[in-house]
Amino acid sequence: MPNAVIYLTPTKALSPSTPHSVAIMDQIDRQFSPHILVVQKDSQIRFPNSDSIKHHVYSFSPAKTFELQLYRGLDANPLLFSKTGIVELGCNIHDWMLGYVLVVDTPYFAKTNRQGQTQFDLVEGEYRLNIWHPRIKANSKNLEQIIVVNGDTSLHFQLDQALLPDVNQYEAVPADVNDYE
Repeated sequence: MPNAVIYLTPTKALSPSTPHSVAIMDQIDRQFSPHILVVQKDSQIRFPNSDSIKHHVYSFSPAKTFELQLYRGLDANPLLFSKTGIVELGCNIHDWMLGYVLVVDTPYFAKTNRQGQTQFDLVEGEYRLNIWHPRIKANSKNLEQIIVVNGDTSLHFQLDQALLPDVNQYEAVPADVNDYE
C-alpha cells in the first residue's frame, strides 16, 4: 500500500532527540501537498500557499485545533504540534481539500513508496511497530505489534480487511435522479 505510515517506537526509553526541522504542508493545485505528512511530536509545520487563490486551512482534531487564512505570498508563522495523534485538515473555501498530519512520539517513521515498501536504519532491540493510513479500518488486527530487530530484519505485512473507499472514487448521483425504484 503506497503512502502508508510506518512508525517504530523503542520499548525502552529514548534518549532526548535533537531539535526538529520545520516541516511543510503546502497547498498546490487546490490540494494539500503532501496528502499525508508525518512529524515527530514537538515539531513545527509551515503552511505556505503555492496556489494563486486564497485558502482557509483548519483542523478541529484533538491533537491540534487551528485556523489559518492563507493568501498567496503571505507567510503564516509555523505551528507547533505538541500532541500525538491524527490531525485532519480541511479548507473552508474548497470543501474537497482533505489532508492529514500524523504526529508521532518517535524519530523512527516513514511513508511507504509506490510499491508499499519502506526501510529503516535501526539499532538492535525491541520496537512497537504501528501502521496507519486514512483508508485502513481502525479495528484491523495487525496495525500494532511488537517486533525484535536483530541484524538485518525484513518484515512483510498484509492487511486483514479491505480498505475503506477512496473518496476520489465515489460517483456523483445525477441531479435529476430523485426516485429510486
